[in-house]
Amino acid sequence: MKNLAIARRYAKALLMIGKEDTQTDLYRSELDGVAQLMAAQKQLADTLINPLYKYTDRKQVLERVIEKLNLSKVMSAFLQLLFEKGRIGFLGSINDFYQMLADELNGVARASLVSAGELTAETIEKIRSALSQRTGKQVVLAVEQDPSLIGGIVTRIGDLVLDGSIKTQLLNMRESLKRGERA
Repeated sequence: MKNLAIARRYAKALLMIGKEDTQTDLYRSELDGVAQLMAAQKQLADTLINPLYKYTDRKQVLERVIEKLNLSKVMSAFLQLLFEKGRIGFLGSINDFYQMLADELNGVARASLVSAGELTAETIEKIRSALSQRTGKQVVLAVEQDPSLIGGIVTRIGDLVLDGSIKTQLLNMRESLKRGERA
């Protein structure tokens, strides 16, 4: 829980800097790129985090990564601050919070749409549009297929779950029958 609070605090600080200099989108893409690199290159992440390696050697590795990625001065300073404070290991969580905060700032909501079968682009757009109207935000949909739903769709946007799947309807019917209720 403490780790999430730390990650949230650093993400908010970077977002505030981005709002000040109107570079939130640049920092978003840079932070995401570095976080993805660290997730993909476990050896790099371990080298930067592991205290068994010399501090100066680890710092040089970070400086070379920053140089190779040609990051902005703010992102470079941010990563070096994380390193110096021993927080570079939280980079993935910081990135997650930053992405979420940047979405809020831009009026974007992320949602998932799971369907039993393949949906047409027109159907997906209608669902996205309806969710946008309901939330008052621009909705970005991640679409998946799950044949175990039998039919229908399940949509998640934040804490809201709209479950119109046949699987859930059958499970609810079974529970009603167990309790002796009439459908």
